[in-house]
Amino acid sequence: MAFNHLPAGAHDAFGPLSRTPVTHSVPMANTHGPGQPKPPVDPRPTPGTVLDRLSRGPSRAARITHTEHLPPRAGRHAVWPDRIRTDVVAAIQAAGIDHPWEHQAAAAEHALDGESVVVATGTASGKSLAYLAPVLSALADGAEAANGRGATALYLAPTKALAADQRRAVRELAAPLGNAVRPAVYDGDTPVEEREWVRQYANYVLTNPDMLHRGILPAHPRWSSFVRALRYVVIDECHTYRGVFGSHVAQVLRRLRRLCARYGSEPVFLLASATASDPAAAASRLTGVRVIEITDDASPRGEVVFALWEPPPLTELRGEKGAPVRRTATAETADLLTDLVVQGVRTVAFVRSRRGAELISVIAQERLAEVDRSLARRVAAYRGGYLPEERRALERALHSGELLGLAATTALELGVDVSGLDAVLITGYPGTRASLWQQAGRAGRAGQGALAVLIARDDPLDTYLVHHPEALFRQPVEATVLDPDNPYVLAPHLCAAAAELPLTDADLDLFGPATKELLPQLEAAKLLRRRATAWHWTRRERASDLTDIRGGGGRPVQIVEAATGRLLGTVDESAAHTAVHDGAVHLHQGRTYLVKHLDLEDSAALVEEADPPFSTTARDTTSISILETETEIPWGSARLCFGSVEVTNQVVSYLRRKLITGEVLGEAKLDLPPRTLRTRAVWWTVTEDQLDEARINPEILGGALHAAEHASIGMLPLFATCDRWDIGGVSVPLHPDTLLPTVFVYDGHPGGAGFAERAFHTAAAWLTATRDAIAACECEAGCPSCIQSPKCGNGNDPLHKRGAIRLLTRLLAESPPTPPTGPAPGPDPGPGTS
Repeated sequence: MAFNHLPAGAHDAFGPLSRTPVTHSVPMANTHGPGQPKPPVDPRPTPGTVLDRLSRGPSRAARITHTEHLPPRAGRHAVWPDRIRTDVVAAIQAAGIDHPWEHQAAAAEHALDGESVVVATGTASGKSLAYLAPVLSALADGAEAANGRGATALYLAPTKALAADQRRAVRELAAPLGNAVRPAVYDGDTPVEEREWVRQYANYVLTNPDMLHRGILPAHPRWSSFVRALRYVVIDECHTYRGVFGSHVAQVLRRLRRLCARYGSEPVFLLASATASDPAAAASRLTGVRVIEITDDASPRGEVVFALWEPPPLTELRGEKGAPVRRTATAETADLLTDLVVQGVRTVAFVRSRRGAELISVIAQERLAEVDRSLARRVAAYRGGYLPEERRALERALHSGELLGLAATTALELGVDVSGLDAVLITGYPGTRASLWQQAGRAGRAGQGALAVLIARDDPLDTYLVHHPEALFRQPVEATVLDPDNPYVLAPHLCAAAAELPLTDADLDLFGPATKELLPQLEAAKLLRRRATAWHWTRRERASDLTDIRGGGGRPVQIVEAATGRLLGTVDESAAHTAVHDGAVHLHQGRTYLVKHLDLEDSAALVEEADPPFSTTARDTTSISILETETEIPWGSARLCFGSVEVTNQVVSYLRRKLITGEVLGEAKLDLPPRTLRTRAVWWTVTEDQLDEARINPEILGGALHAAEHASIGMLPLFATCDRWDIGGVSVPLHPDTLLPTVFVYDGHPGGAGFAERAFHTAAAWLTATRDAIAACECEAGCPSCIQSPKCGNGNDPLHKRGAIRLLTRLLAESPPTPPTGPAPGPDPGPGTS
């Protein structure tokens, strides 16, 4: 961040600056025709004023189902601990921050005492400065050491963008300290010629867990001087390390701690998160060390206006099986982004998919060009899969204010400094309340008021939430839960650790209780070999390549322009079957391409530029078999079960949908190989007597089960910290393993991610909400707002809405189950498979 370019009174990544506020304005487009004067621009409109402008007219006003107002809050100052160096305090003051907030000073005190600490306060509350003050002080002390390298610090961010942004901030803050602080980014984008300098001379290295796993820990002899002097490890946005991804990161951190002990260091962990429940427990589980939490946010906050927005129905259109169709959230967001940019309101529109981000930016650019061609150039898309130079250019443009509007995936959900944003549009519920508040908190970071708008998708959960605001605004954020003992996670890290240094009995406690049982299995698989008192890695290949910690697996698929051979970007191997199959529409920075051929053997998708009037959606089929029933309890005469399953999934076709409206134009077959997944699932069975009592005959049984399955998947994110795309489901009128009608809901990640277990523990509440959501929908026979699924492999056929209501009502009439108590692990960002 550039402090000298911030408007006075703004906040940065370190917290609000204590200066006298001034206003600034952004030119508004001429909406009154050539030669006519432009209307005056409000230099800093209030959030309520901006929302009033967006909702003008009876049609628009009716789309707002609820408005939540969060009042402004005053800040509480403190003083820095006297152990922070005076030149570091002077540098902070030179940046415009006269005094810390109380939570910043408290965190610094714990860090100086050698205590690991997590700061879990609101977005833009200055968490970065809370850990940077003690870190910079330690680095400056080390720079004065007579011998050796001096103290070092390691910063871990979940995204490259955040690490790059933090380096800018640290460089500017530490500039008065001269060469005492030498920050450098070390990730996959770092040029080879720079890497040796980083290893030898940087004392504040910014990286991500992936690079720590694959690049730093396996090469620890080359990092020995850095690791030997390691004083602090900063883990930013620690709430993102959840589920299977978090479990992998937990084991990476245990490997780091093991190497630190080998070189004689014992770093203090400093963690930060704007959205966490029980942060000390989560941080301790992640790092394996005792962590103190600071949750009392002493920073000021401007007024926040949060609106829930439901797109209108398109009465002239019908979707699959004749169901009514609402205007897509993508189209609605593009309209709102256009209106906000015309008003001069700096806005980020968050959207879940890469394609959605591209589409929103394209639509907004086209509409803005009709108003003022210069405005069209001030809107762009930002997503994963771009080349490094494209990402950096967009980050600079957003940071400088050159961009007024951005359609972004969750890559910008985290703490990248985008000071001065006025509004955030959230295209569909992001899956957790934590992510919702994280995205909403990106606006108002300059201390001014902020507007956040959640635009509902045509989806059971979104429809439920915009009509039940208490589920969003009267509930705490979800707990961040992970399971480092998951054998699918632990096993490859034991191999990686053994390759770094042979494993001994002294390491068993560090890696967890499952280690002792796994080591003989790894020996039997000839991955490890025991010699004397230690286990050694036996193979020539790199042990760190055994696992992709983000769960993607496999080599990224390169997207190549067929005519020129130019590399456009990449897509994870796990997503290639659905994203870049033959015939798929691919969007990249406003340009549209058609995939001519997906070459799985060479991990390449050949594309050519085109302008099709449709988008594409992959379809798949799924079958499931039970491997082990771990827990089974009666629910009346029904059974509720949890255990291990094997899922076989195959992408078989894709739909072509009309742009904007989403109307289905046709379906094309695909010939792709099946994939198998061993994971965890919750399932419930029903008996013939229950079906008779619910008036479910064989003709409607499949449709009733299928509809209940779809709706239950849509509602599970309300009870487990996941997104519906993180989970899958299968419903079978007669399953060969249970010999009964059965509905399965499973985790979309090898080994499980905790969603299904959470569903098992909350089954009564989860299925009650599912039944209520279906019954409350005003459609006649089922629609995307209740029982239709956007990812159904069977084209949403068969579905029977009334049968699903009767079936769930009968099931819930029995005494609710009381599953055994125990932890319910949290989410995982891996994809679902059906």
